[in-house]
Amino acid sequence: MNDGRAVRAVYPGSFDPPTNGHLDVIERAARCFEELIVAVVVNPQKREPMFTLEEREAMIRDCVKNLANVRVEHFRGLLADYVREQRAAVIIKGLRVVSDFESEMSTALMNRALSDVDTMFLMSDQRYSFVSSSIVKEVFFLGGDVAALVPDPVMRLMAAKRATLRTT
Repeated sequence: MNDGRAVRAVYPGSFDPPTNGHLDVIERAARCFEELIVAVVVNPQKREPMFTLEEREAMIRDCVKNLANVRVEHFRGLLADYVREQRAAVIIKGLRVVSDFESEMSTALMNRALSDVDTMFLMSDQRYSFVSSSIVKEVFFLGGDVAALVPDPVMRLMAAKRATLRTT
């Protein structure tokens, strides 16, 4: 039954690692759509990720297990192709600061040109406006406390990953 909401949206990202900011966007987007697909991007242009694709998917699944309308998948290739294959009506992107909009706008326009799918920008909750996966990893590996910035399942896996790296 459609209550006026668009049926399906895709929230793409590398999620390496997923942060509380990502989870906030997921929860808010899930309230707007009948189905939200959190799509973990396999991006060969980015440097080696901290977590495997499977680990990232598992962490997100653990974090969203209470959201019945959220599905977690991964994809390779063009987002526009994936969105079309999924018959999604909207691409979701979270924005933390103005510079995020500047970099995401051209991507949104390209995706619209390729797939005729609009991008919906959700502003970050101010508590997470400074949080990015890369800064979380940097602070964590330099010994800082990032527990307030990532969901518990992510923190557990990060600690396990750090312990593994110390023994090798």
